Amino acid sequence: MHVWMIVFAYVCDNVCLFLGVPWCAPVKIKHGHVSCQTPRGERYKNVLGTRCKIRCKTGYEMHGSSEILCMASKQWSGNYACREVRCPKLAMPSNGGYKCSDGSYFNSRCQFFCSPGYTLRGDHSATCQSSRTWSGGNSVCVDVDPPVIKCPNIKEKTAEPGKLTAKVTWDTPEGKDTADGILTDVILEGKPSGSHFPEGNHKLSYTVFDRAENKATCRFNVRVRVRRCTPLSVPDNGWMKCDSAGDNYGATCEFRCLGGYELRGSAARVCQFNMEWSGLETSCAPMNINVGVRSAAALLDQFYEKRRVLIISAPSAANHYYRFQMTNLQHAQCGLDLRHVTVIELVGVYPAQIGRIRHRLIPPGLALQLRLLLQLSQNSFSMVLLDKQGVDKQRYTFPITAAEIFTTTDTFPLRTEEAILQKEAGQSC
Repeated sequence: MHVWMIVFAYVCDNVCLFLGVPWCAPVKIKHGHVSCQTPRGERYKNVLGTRCKIRCKTGYEMHGSSEILCMASKQWSGNYACREVRCPKLAMPSNGGYKCSDGSYFNSRCQFFCSPGYTLRGDHSATCQSSRTWSGGNSVCVDVDPPVIKCPNIKEKTAEPGKLTAKVTWDTPEGKDTADGILTDVILEGKPSGSHFPEGNHKLSYTVFDRAENKATCRFNVRVRVRRCTPLSVPDNGWMKCDSAGDNYGATCEFRCLGGYELRGSAARVCQFNMEWSGLETSCAPMNINVGVRSAAALLDQFYEKRRVLIISAPSAANHYYRFQMTNLQHAQCGLDLRHVTVIELVGVYPAQIGRIRHRLIPPGLALQLRLLLQLSQNSFSMVLLDKQGVDKQRYTFPITAAEIFTTTDTFPLRTEEAILQKEAGQSC
Protein backbone atom coordinates (compact mmCIF):
# COMPACT_ATOMS: atom_id res chain seq x y z
CA MET A 1 0.00 0.00 0.00
CA HIS A 2 1.16 3.48 -0.77
CA VAL A 3 2.21 5.61 2.15
CA TRP A 4 -0.27 8.32 1.28
CA MET A 5 -3.11 5.91 1.46
CA ILE A 6 -2.11 4.71 4.96
CA VAL A 7 -1.87 8.29 6.17
CA PHE A 8 -5.27 9.09 4.70
CA ALA A 9 -6.90 6.11 6.44
CA TYR A 10 -5.35 7.03 9.79
CA VAL A 11 -6.52 10.60 9.55
CA CYS A 12 -10.03 9.55 8.46
CA ASP A 13 -10.44 7.11 11.32
CA ASN A 14 -9.54 9.66 13.92
CA VAL A 15 -11.72 12.28 12.33
CA CYS A 16 -14.67 9.90 12.14
CA LEU A 17 -14.20 8.91 15.74
CA PHE A 18 -13.96 12.51 16.72
CA LEU A 19 -17.06 13.47 14.79
CA GLY A 20 -19.12 10.55 16.52
CA VAL A 21 -20.32 8.92 13.38
CA PRO A 22 -21.97 5.40 13.46
CA TRP A 23 -19.32 2.75 13.63
CA CYS A 24 -20.92 -0.64 14.39
CA ALA A 25 -24.17 -1.91 12.99
CA PRO A 26 -27.25 -0.65 14.87
CA VAL A 27 -28.34 -3.00 17.67
CA LYS A 28 -31.70 -4.56 16.91
CA ILE A 29 -33.24 -7.11 19.34
CA LYS A 30 -36.54 -8.88 18.88
CA HIS A 31 -38.57 -9.57 22.00
CA GLY A 32 -36.18 -7.43 24.08
CA HIS A 33 -34.95 -3.94 25.06
CA VAL A 34 -31.55 -2.28 24.43
CA SER A 35 -29.95 0.37 26.61
CA CYS A 36 -26.73 1.87 25.17
CA GLN A 37 -24.18 4.36 26.54
CA THR A 38 -21.71 6.14 24.21
CA PRO A 39 -18.24 7.25 25.33
CA ARG A 40 -18.99 11.00 25.11
CA GLY A 41 -22.76 11.11 24.86
CA GLU A 42 -22.88 10.95 21.14
CA ARG A 43 -26.11 11.07 19.31
CA TYR A 44 -25.65 7.72 17.64
CA LYS A 45 -25.76 4.67 19.86
CA ASN A 46 -23.42 2.64 17.74
CA VAL A 47 -20.29 4.78 17.70
CA LEU A 48 -16.94 3.29 18.54
CA GLY A 49 -16.75 2.36 22.22
CA THR A 50 -20.52 2.26 22.80
CA ARG A 51 -21.66 -0.18 25.47
CA CYS A 52 -25.15 -1.69 25.19
CA LYS A 53 -27.09 -3.74 27.73
CA ILE A 54 -29.75 -6.08 26.43
CA ARG A 55 -32.82 -7.16 28.42
CA CYS A 56 -35.39 -9.71 27.17
CA LYS A 57 -39.13 -9.33 27.54
CA THR A 58 -41.04 -11.53 29.99
CA GLY A 59 -41.29 -15.01 28.58
CA TYR A 60 -38.01 -14.72 26.74
CA GLU A 61 -34.50 -15.44 27.85
CA MET A 62 -31.09 -14.21 26.74
CA HIS A 63 -28.99 -16.40 24.51
CA GLY A 64 -25.48 -14.96 24.18
CA SER A 65 -24.08 -11.77 25.79
CA SER A 66 -26.33 -9.46 27.76
CA GLU A 67 -23.74 -6.60 27.43
CA ILE A 68 -21.86 -5.80 24.21
CA LEU A 69 -19.18 -3.27 23.14
CA CYS A 70 -18.74 -1.64 19.75
CA MET A 71 -15.14 -2.44 18.85
CA ALA A 72 -12.66 -0.86 16.41
CA SER A 73 -13.31 -3.79 14.12
CA LYS A 74 -16.79 -2.39 13.69
CA GLN A 75 -18.17 -5.52 15.29
CA TRP A 76 -19.99 -5.88 18.52
CA SER A 77 -18.15 -7.82 21.17
CA GLY A 78 -20.69 -10.66 21.37
CA ASN A 79 -23.74 -12.30 19.86
CA TYR A 80 -27.17 -11.79 21.39
CA ALA A 81 -30.75 -12.98 20.95
CA CYS A 82 -33.98 -13.22 23.02
CA ARG A 83 -35.56 -16.58 22.60
CA GLU A 84 -38.92 -17.70 23.90
CA VAL A 85 -38.85 -19.56 27.22
CA ARG A 86 -39.53 -23.28 26.85
CA CYS A 87 -40.63 -25.51 29.74
CA PRO A 88 -39.63 -29.17 30.03
CA LYS A 89 -42.02 -31.68 28.57
CA LEU A 90 -44.99 -32.46 30.81
CA ALA A 91 -45.36 -35.98 32.19
CA MET A 92 -48.23 -37.81 30.52
CA PRO A 93 -50.76 -39.04 33.13
CA SER A 94 -51.47 -42.78 32.98
CA ASN A 95 -54.79 -43.55 31.27
CA GLY A 96 -55.03 -39.96 30.06
CA GLY A 97 -53.22 -37.14 28.28
CA TYR A 98 -53.12 -33.40 27.71
CA LYS A 99 -53.60 -30.86 24.96
CA CYS A 100 -51.56 -27.63 24.86
CA SER A 101 -52.26 -24.29 23.23
CA ASP A 102 -48.61 -23.72 22.19
CA GLY A 103 -46.61 -26.78 22.96
CA SER A 104 -44.11 -26.27 25.80
CA TYR A 105 -43.50 -22.59 25.12
CA PHE A 106 -44.06 -19.73 27.50
CA ASN A 107 -47.66 -19.04 28.42
CA SER A 108 -48.81 -22.23 26.73
CA ARG A 109 -51.78 -23.67 28.62
CA CYS A 110 -52.15 -27.45 28.72
CA GLN A 111 -55.50 -29.03 29.54
CA PHE A 112 -55.43 -32.55 31.07
CA PHE A 113 -57.97 -35.21 30.14
CA CYS A 114 -58.59 -38.87 31.02
CA SER A 115 -59.53 -41.92 28.99
CA PRO A 116 -63.15 -43.13 29.20
CA GLY A 117 -63.87 -44.67 32.59
CA TYR A 118 -61.28 -42.56 34.42
CA THR A 119 -61.68 -39.36 36.41
CA LEU A 120 -59.12 -36.57 36.68
CA ARG A 121 -57.71 -35.89 40.11
CA GLY A 122 -55.36 -32.95 40.74
CA ASP A 123 -54.69 -30.03 38.41
CA HIS A 124 -56.99 -29.66 35.47
CA SER A 125 -54.46 -27.51 33.60
CA ALA A 126 -50.85 -26.28 33.68
CA THR A 127 -49.23 -23.12 32.22
CA CYS A 128 -45.61 -22.71 31.15
CA GLN A 129 -44.12 -19.88 33.24
CA SER A 130 -41.21 -17.55 32.59
CA SER A 131 -39.20 -19.48 35.16
CA ARG A 132 -39.28 -22.44 32.76
CA THR A 133 -41.55 -24.33 35.16
CA TRP A 134 -45.17 -25.37 34.87
CA SER A 135 -47.78 -23.81 37.11
CA GLY A 136 -49.33 -27.24 37.71
CA GLY A 137 -49.10 -30.77 36.50
CA ASN A 138 -49.74 -32.97 39.50
CA SER A 139 -52.56 -34.73 37.75
CA VAL A 140 -53.58 -38.39 37.79
CA CYS A 141 -56.40 -40.33 36.15
CA VAL A 142 -58.15 -42.70 38.52
CA ASP A 143 -60.81 -45.29 37.82
CA VAL A 144 -63.71 -44.42 40.10
CA ASP A 145 -66.55 -45.59 37.86
CA PRO A 146 -67.92 -48.98 38.98
CA PRO A 147 -68.41 -51.70 36.39
CA VAL A 148 -71.85 -52.78 35.24
CA ILE A 149 -73.22 -56.32 35.48
CA LYS A 150 -76.64 -57.60 34.46
CA CYS A 151 -77.98 -60.75 36.11
CA PRO A 152 -79.91 -63.42 34.16
CA ASN A 153 -83.66 -63.07 33.97
CA ILE A 154 -85.04 -66.36 35.25
CA LYS A 155 -88.75 -66.85 35.59
CA GLU A 156 -90.57 -69.56 37.51
CA LYS A 157 -89.51 -73.16 37.00
CA THR A 158 -91.81 -76.14 37.62
CA ALA A 159 -90.59 -79.36 39.18
CA GLU A 160 -90.67 -82.46 37.00
CA PRO A 161 -93.16 -85.29 37.69
CA GLY A 162 -92.40 -87.11 40.91
CA LYS A 163 -89.75 -84.59 41.94
CA LEU A 164 -89.65 -81.75 44.43
CA THR A 165 -86.80 -79.93 42.72
CA ALA A 166 -86.15 -78.34 39.35
CA LYS A 167 -82.88 -78.14 37.45
CA VAL A 168 -82.20 -74.50 36.64
CA THR A 169 -79.53 -73.32 34.20
CA TRP A 170 -78.45 -69.90 32.99
CA ASP A 171 -75.55 -68.20 31.25
CA THR A 172 -72.95 -66.69 33.55
CA PRO A 173 -73.08 -62.90 33.11
CA GLU A 174 -70.06 -60.74 32.30
CA GLY A 175 -69.19 -57.42 33.83
CA LYS A 176 -68.57 -54.38 31.63
CA ASP A 177 -66.29 -51.54 32.62
CA THR A 178 -65.56 -48.36 30.69
CA ALA A 179 -61.91 -48.57 31.75
CA ASP A 180 -61.21 -52.31 31.69
CA GLY A 181 -63.72 -53.55 29.12
CA ILE A 182 -65.21 -57.04 29.57
CA LEU A 183 -64.79 -58.60 33.02
CA THR A 184 -65.30 -62.36 33.19
CA ASP A 185 -64.08 -62.99 36.73
CA VAL A 186 -67.46 -62.81 38.47
CA ILE A 187 -68.35 -64.11 41.93
CA LEU A 188 -71.62 -66.01 42.49
CA GLU A 189 -73.36 -66.13 45.85
CA GLY A 190 -75.72 -69.10 45.82
CA LYS A 191 -76.04 -72.39 43.96
CA PRO A 192 -74.35 -72.54 40.55
CA SER A 193 -76.12 -72.92 37.23
CA GLY A 194 -77.26 -76.48 36.57
CA SER A 195 -78.14 -77.13 40.22
CA HIS A 196 -81.39 -78.64 41.43
CA PHE A 197 -83.36 -76.09 43.41
CA PRO A 198 -86.06 -77.12 45.90
CA GLU A 199 -89.50 -75.60 46.01
CA GLY A 200 -89.61 -71.92 46.93
CA ASN A 201 -87.89 -68.65 46.13
CA HIS A 202 -84.08 -68.57 46.09
CA LYS A 203 -82.09 -65.33 46.11
CA LEU A 204 -78.76 -65.25 44.26
CA SER A 205 -76.30 -62.54 43.30
CA TYR A 206 -73.27 -61.92 41.12
CA THR A 207 -70.44 -59.54 42.08
CA VAL A 208 -67.63 -58.23 39.89
CA PHE A 209 -64.61 -56.01 40.58
CA ASP A 210 -62.57 -53.98 38.12
CA ARG A 211 -58.79 -53.53 38.40
CA ALA A 212 -59.28 -50.48 40.60
CA GLU A 213 -61.39 -52.61 43.00
CA ASN A 214 -64.58 -50.81 42.08
CA LYS A 215 -67.48 -53.15 42.75
CA ALA A 216 -70.78 -53.94 41.09
CA THR A 217 -73.44 -56.38 42.24
CA CYS A 218 -76.66 -57.62 40.67
CA ARG A 219 -79.30 -59.85 42.21
CA PHE A 220 -81.83 -62.29 40.80
CA ASN A 221 -84.36 -64.85 42.01
CA VAL A 222 -84.88 -68.49 41.13
CA ARG A 223 -88.43 -69.56 41.94
CA VAL A 224 -89.31 -73.24 41.83
CA ARG A 225 -92.93 -74.30 41.84
CA VAL A 226 -94.18 -77.78 42.69
CA ARG A 227 -97.58 -78.54 41.22
CA ARG A 228 -99.62 -80.08 44.02
CA CYS A 229 -102.96 -81.83 44.27
CA THR A 230 -105.25 -81.51 47.26
CA PRO A 231 -103.80 -83.95 49.84
CA LEU A 232 -105.64 -87.28 50.05
CA SER A 233 -106.95 -88.65 53.32
CA VAL A 234 -106.37 -92.13 54.65
CA PRO A 235 -109.62 -94.06 54.25
CA ASP A 236 -111.34 -95.27 57.39
CA ASN A 237 -110.36 -98.86 58.18
CA GLY A 238 -107.48 -98.69 55.75
CA TRP A 239 -104.12 -97.12 55.11
CA MET A 240 -102.40 -95.19 52.38
CA LYS A 241 -98.81 -95.21 51.14
CA CYS A 242 -97.58 -92.41 48.89
CA ASP A 243 -94.24 -91.85 47.23
CA SER A 244 -92.43 -88.54 46.79
CA ALA A 245 -94.16 -85.82 48.85
CA GLY A 246 -97.55 -87.48 48.63
CA ASP A 247 -99.33 -84.63 46.87
CA ASN A 248 -96.95 -83.35 44.19
CA TYR A 249 -97.32 -83.79 40.44
CA GLY A 250 -96.45 -87.39 39.59
CA ALA A 251 -96.85 -88.73 43.14
CA THR A 252 -98.65 -92.06 43.46
CA CYS A 253 -100.73 -93.07 46.47
CA GLU A 254 -101.65 -96.72 47.03
CA PHE A 255 -104.45 -97.87 49.31
CA ARG A 256 -105.03 -101.01 51.38
CA CYS A 257 -107.88 -101.96 53.68
CA LEU A 258 -107.84 -103.60 57.09
CA GLY A 259 -108.85 -107.19 57.55
CA GLY A 260 -112.58 -107.57 57.15
CA TYR A 261 -112.80 -104.63 54.75
CA GLU A 262 -112.58 -104.46 51.03
CA LEU A 263 -111.38 -101.61 48.85
CA ARG A 264 -113.88 -99.57 46.89
CA GLY A 265 -112.73 -97.09 44.23
CA SER A 266 -109.14 -96.91 42.99
CA ALA A 267 -106.37 -98.93 44.59
CA ALA A 268 -103.85 -96.34 43.40
CA ARG A 269 -104.20 -92.68 42.40
CA VAL A 270 -101.73 -90.36 40.67
CA CYS A 271 -101.46 -86.58 41.02
CA GLN A 272 -101.75 -85.29 37.46
CA PHE A 273 -100.40 -82.14 35.74
CA ASN A 274 -103.77 -80.41 36.11
CA MET A 275 -103.39 -80.91 39.88
CA GLU A 276 -106.28 -83.39 39.97
CA TRP A 277 -106.05 -86.99 41.19
CA SER A 278 -106.59 -89.81 38.73
CA GLY A 279 -109.13 -92.54 39.41
CA LEU A 280 -112.01 -92.64 41.86
CA GLU A 281 -112.23 -91.79 45.53
CA THR A 282 -111.06 -94.67 47.67
CA SER A 283 -112.89 -96.15 50.65
CA CYS A 284 -112.80 -99.33 52.70
CA ALA A 285 -116.18 -100.99 53.11
CA PRO A 286 -116.96 -103.96 55.36
CA MET A 287 -116.29 -107.16 53.44
CA ASN A 288 -119.57 -108.79 52.46
CA ILE A 289 -119.13 -112.54 51.94
CA ASN A 290 -121.84 -114.09 49.82
CA VAL A 291 -122.57 -117.51 51.30
CA GLY A 292 -125.31 -118.13 48.73
CA VAL A 293 -122.87 -119.12 45.99
CA ARG A 294 -123.21 -122.56 44.40
CA SER A 295 -119.65 -123.85 44.76
CA ALA A 296 -116.83 -123.91 47.26
CA ALA A 297 -114.51 -122.41 44.64
CA ALA A 298 -116.85 -119.44 44.21
CA LEU A 299 -116.87 -118.93 47.95
CA LEU A 300 -113.06 -118.97 48.20
CA ASP A 301 -112.70 -116.70 45.16
CA GLN A 302 -114.23 -113.91 47.23
CA PHE A 303 -111.10 -113.97 49.45
CA TYR A 304 -108.60 -113.99 46.56
CA GLU A 305 -105.88 -111.34 47.10
CA LYS A 306 -107.95 -109.89 49.95
CA ARG A 307 -107.87 -112.28 52.87
CA ARG A 308 -106.13 -115.36 54.18
CA VAL A 309 -108.40 -118.20 55.29
CA LEU A 310 -108.10 -120.56 58.28
CA ILE A 311 -110.56 -123.46 57.88
CA ILE A 312 -111.29 -125.54 61.01
CA SER A 313 -113.05 -128.87 60.51
CA ALA A 314 -114.40 -131.04 63.36
CA PRO A 315 -116.85 -133.97 63.54
CA SER A 316 -118.90 -132.23 66.26
CA ALA A 317 -118.99 -129.17 68.46
CA ALA A 318 -118.18 -131.43 71.39
CA ASN A 319 -114.88 -132.49 69.86
CA HIS A 320 -112.17 -131.91 72.43
CA TYR A 321 -109.64 -130.55 69.90
CA TYR A 322 -112.27 -128.24 68.38
CA ARG A 323 -113.25 -126.79 71.73
CA PHE A 324 -109.59 -126.28 72.70
CA GLN A 325 -108.83 -124.58 69.38
CA MET A 326 -111.77 -122.21 69.57
CA THR A 327 -110.84 -121.28 73.14
CA ASN A 328 -107.33 -120.37 71.93
CA LEU A 329 -108.79 -118.14 69.21
CA GLN A 330 -111.40 -116.52 71.45
CA HIS A 331 -109.19 -113.49 72.23
CA ALA A 332 -107.17 -113.53 69.00
CA GLN A 333 -109.60 -111.73 66.70
CA CYS A 334 -107.52 -108.51 66.59
CA GLY A 335 -104.35 -110.41 65.65
CA LEU A 336 -106.23 -112.39 63.01
CA ASP A 337 -107.70 -109.21 61.48
CA LEU A 338 -104.29 -107.54 61.58
CA ARG A 339 -103.00 -110.46 59.48
CA HIS A 340 -106.10 -110.56 57.24
CA VAL A 341 -107.13 -114.01 58.40
CA THR A 342 -110.79 -115.11 58.19
CA VAL A 343 -111.84 -118.20 60.17
CA ILE A 344 -114.31 -120.65 58.57
CA GLU A 345 -115.74 -123.36 60.83
CA LEU A 346 -117.05 -126.66 59.40
CA VAL A 347 -118.69 -128.71 62.21
CA GLY A 348 -120.65 -131.97 62.12
CA VAL A 349 -121.15 -134.85 59.73
CA TYR A 350 -123.19 -134.49 56.56
CA PRO A 351 -126.13 -134.04 56.29
CA ALA A 352 -126.15 -132.57 59.80
CA GLN A 353 -123.00 -130.53 59.29
CA ILE A 354 -123.02 -126.73 59.38
CA GLY A 355 -120.56 -124.09 58.29
CA ARG A 356 -119.96 -120.66 59.78
CA ILE A 357 -118.01 -117.52 58.99
CA ARG A 358 -118.22 -115.65 62.27
CA HIS A 359 -121.97 -115.11 62.59
CA ARG A 360 -122.96 -116.09 59.05
CA LEU A 361 -124.02 -119.69 58.39
CA ILE A 362 -122.90 -121.70 55.38
CA PRO A 363 -125.44 -124.13 53.88
CA PRO A 364 -124.64 -127.84 54.50
CA GLY A 365 -124.12 -128.54 50.81
CA LEU A 366 -121.60 -125.71 50.47
CA ALA A 367 -119.85 -126.85 53.66
CA LEU A 368 -119.55 -130.36 52.23
CA GLN A 369 -118.07 -128.98 49.01
CA LEU A 370 -115.45 -127.13 51.02
CA ARG A 371 -114.43 -130.35 52.81
CA LEU A 372 -114.25 -132.21 49.54
CA LEU A 373 -112.33 -129.42 47.76
CA LEU A 374 -109.77 -129.11 50.54
CA GLN A 375 -109.75 -132.84 51.36
CA LEU A 376 -110.80 -132.38 54.98
CA SER A 377 -112.16 -135.43 56.85
CA GLN A 378 -115.61 -135.26 58.46
CA ASN A 379 -114.62 -137.72 61.12
CA SER A 380 -111.56 -136.11 62.67
CA PHE A 381 -110.26 -132.68 63.66
CA SER A 382 -108.12 -130.87 61.07
CA MET A 383 -107.19 -127.35 59.98
CA VAL A 384 -105.81 -125.80 56.78
CA LEU A 385 -104.33 -122.30 56.35
CA LEU A 386 -104.62 -120.69 52.88
CA ASP A 387 -102.75 -117.57 51.76
CA LYS A 388 -104.26 -114.70 49.73
CA GLN A 389 -103.68 -116.57 46.47
CA GLY A 390 -105.65 -119.56 47.76
CA VAL A 391 -102.50 -121.67 48.17
CA ASP A 392 -102.57 -124.37 50.86
CA LYS A 393 -99.72 -123.19 53.12
CA GLN A 394 -100.10 -125.25 56.29
CA ARG A 395 -102.20 -128.17 57.65
CA TYR A 396 -102.76 -129.27 61.23
CA THR A 397 -104.35 -132.36 62.80
CA PHE A 398 -104.24 -130.97 66.33
CA PRO A 399 -104.96 -127.61 67.95
CA ILE A 400 -102.31 -124.86 67.96
CA THR A 401 -102.03 -121.58 69.81
CA ALA A 402 -102.90 -118.21 68.30
CA ALA A 403 -99.24 -117.21 68.60
CA GLU A 404 -98.25 -120.14 66.40
CA ILE A 405 -100.81 -119.10 63.80
CA PHE A 406 -99.46 -115.54 63.88
CA THR A 407 -95.86 -116.72 63.54
CA THR A 408 -96.70 -118.91 60.56
CA THR A 409 -98.78 -116.20 58.86
CA ASP A 410 -96.00 -113.64 59.31
CA THR A 411 -93.78 -115.73 57.03
CA PHE A 412 -96.22 -115.53 54.10
CA PRO A 413 -95.47 -113.41 51.02
CA LEU A 414 -96.67 -109.79 51.25
CA ARG A 415 -96.99 -110.07 55.04
CA THR A 416 -93.70 -108.21 55.67
CA GLU A 417 -94.83 -105.29 53.53
CA GLU A 418 -98.24 -105.29 55.24
CA ALA A 419 -96.60 -105.17 58.66
CA ILE A 420 -94.46 -102.17 57.66
CA LEU A 421 -97.48 -100.29 56.34
CA GLN A 422 -99.52 -101.12 59.44
CA LYS A 423 -96.71 -99.88 61.67
CA GLU A 424 -96.48 -96.62 59.70
CA ALA A 425 -100.25 -96.21 60.02
CA GLY A 426 -100.10 -96.91 63.74
CA GLN A 427 -102.28 -100.03 63.46
CA SER A 428 -101.63 -102.63 66.14
CA CYS A 429 -103.43 -104.71 68.70
